[in-house]
Amino acid sequence: MTGAEQDRREDKATDQDREATEVTKKAADTNALHRLHAEQDQSPWIDFIDRDLIESGKLEKMVDDGIRGLTSNPTIFAKAVATGQYDDLVRREIEAGDDAQMIYEEIAVNDVGDAADVLRRVYDDSDGTDGFASIEVEPNLANDTDGTIARARELWSRLDRPNIFIKIPATEAGIPAVEAVIADGINVNVTLMFSVEVYERVARAYIAGLRARHERGEDVSRVASVASFFVSRVDTKVDKMLDERGTRAALEARGKAAIANAKLAYEAFGQIFGGQEFADLRGAGARVQRCLWASTSTKNPDFRDVLYVEDLIGPETVDTMPIETIEAFIDHGEIARTLDQGVDAARQAIREVEAN
Repeated sequence: MTGAEQDRREDKATDQDREATEVTKKAADTNALHRLHAEQDQSPWIDFIDRDLIESGKLEKMVDDGIRGLTSNPTIFAKAVATGQYDDLVRREIEAGDDAQMIYEEIAVNDVGDAADVLRRVYDDSDGTDGFASIEVEPNLANDTDGTIARARELWSRLDRPNIFIKIPATEAGIPAVEAVIADGINVNVTLMFSVEVYERVARAYIAGLRARHERGEDVSRVASVASFFVSRVDTKVDKMLDERGTRAALEARGKAAIANAKLAYEAFGQIFGGQEFADLRGAGARVQRCLWASTSTKNPDFRDVLYVEDLIGPETVDTMPIETIEAFIDHGEIARTLDQGVDAARQAIREVEAN
């Protein structure tokens, strides 16, 4: 082969590589998850974890497709263990004399840590805005402030990664724990929120924790938090009561409470983090505590399968979805800013639900 032929072959290969890169880039640009973040500043996360998701490379592929974080909880892990993926590990732990709590912790810490490592590139590329994996403080501590604080510190230390969220429930005991661990510089995913009133208390606990940290002269710019607002479960409970009421007005109010509730929470988010009570901390580099929409799969078969995703799209938010909802949204989800649309109608919808 002459030198000229070799040059032409190399040029052709370079052109093919460039074309392949453009195809990949075009696919990424048109993927619904990438568009959701690029166009609307909403971060799609996955609400699922198991060992196969990590070891098979599925999570890595989902990150390529636009997933920007991961949430887990004890129920998800219980389902994963039931599949048999962890039988060898469980057997070894039992033979070593470990109890059920120790076995659960071994599974959860290993899987969440490995998931965080997969997501680390998102964390780095987003300067610490996304790329988190969440692990939950055990439910038996929900009414124990001191126990929750101690456990959050323990999990944070054991996982030893900057892109970890410690999940703490928004209970009477959990909210002061949130303030304390935020002051420690621990990232927190505040979970199990169903009302705007509780959300406002959670947001102010986050601000108080940051302020305590700032007043000690410590950095607030790397502390992150999300406030997880449960969506479809609200409709599940409210619609059941409306069905039992059975009046025409009650039946017409079905399917409205959850989205209306979330819209009003987002309105409160804008007022709190866009106002004076956060201004000094924002000036010090602090991050807003983003609203995270959880439980966004559709439980009612009469509803559109991506209803709760499409109707809650807006900037500075997160939507964590199970795999089925992610796939449905990629397939036929519509992307438009909806979260701050129809807020007055949302207020009216809540009044109608309360009246029935």
